[in-house]
Amino acid sequence: MIYSMTGYASATRELVAASGTGGVSVSVELRTVNSRFLDLNFRMPEDVRVVEPTLREMLMNKLSRGKVDIRVNLQRSEQSANAGAINRDALAQLAQLEQTVLETFPESGRLRTGEILRWPGVLAESGIAPETLRDAVLACGKQAIADLIDVRAREGAQLATMLLANVTEMEAIVTKITPLVPELIARHQQKIVERLQEALGIAAPDAAATIVSREEINERIRQEVTMYGIRIDIAEELSRLTAHLNETRHVIEKGGKVGKRLDFMMQELNREANTLGSKAAAKELADSSMTLKLLIEQMREQVQNLE
Repeated sequence: MIYSMTGYASATRELVAASGTGGVSVSVELRTVNSRFLDLNFRMPEDVRVVEPTLREMLMNKLSRGKVDIRVNLQRSEQSANAGAINRDALAQLAQLEQTVLETFPESGRLRTGEILRWPGVLAESGIAPETLRDAVLACGKQAIADLIDVRAREGAQLATMLLANVTEMEAIVTKITPLVPELIARHQQKIVERLQEALGIAAPDAAATIVSREEINERIRQEVTMYGIRIDIAEELSRLTAHLNETRHVIEKGGKVGKRLDFMMQELNREANTLGSKAAAKELADSSMTLKLLIEQMREQVQNLE
């Protein structure tokens, strides 16, 4: 199985306060796109920032490439949203108690701010312990990562199908043109011979004698045509194309983290297709080279998304 670097996943948990009223909705969202390396970007409230190293380690254990945006959201209910707010009724009662004490004991000191805030009932309580909140974030993160891997695997499977289809089409092109190459080269060489003979004025049997004999001219033409045939011979390129296609198919079917390996194979395939085009001595070969390059370019674009 191969994995895409693009995907989205999220997980949510609802936490209810011990009092039964109020609570917090915890959610973790993961968005990934392609990247040469693993790039993690976190956005989370300071309340749970302490779990970032653990989430980072969890992601690094499961992913090897891709730009990952991690967003942690805490949505508090209306009752919980008031957590930390001043309970003015309780504060008024405390002020009245303090005044009564001061009237009885004038020498006693007044309450400090910290003492007032710590007085039971002065601050509204959410009822959600910090440890519970952090555990919920990690649980959501674990679930979101598992879902993300499934998403990337499904998309990777689709990409693998497309890549293998292109490989099959390119193999068919190579198989089709390989037996045609000798005939195409021979046909092209014959055209060159005829043109050279015509240019040298020896096509007619009664041509005037020249300083160089007819046999010498024909031998020279034969040598030139042979050298040209060697230059336009594409047997080696076709052989390398076949080898590269076999390796590409093997890498895709083997699966795993294949992105960088396939990117290298696309470079090698493109190099051979370009050489094939530059040596094309017939329209059939030029058309085949163009089709190969189009298929390789389609594959290269998709390979950029593979982990």
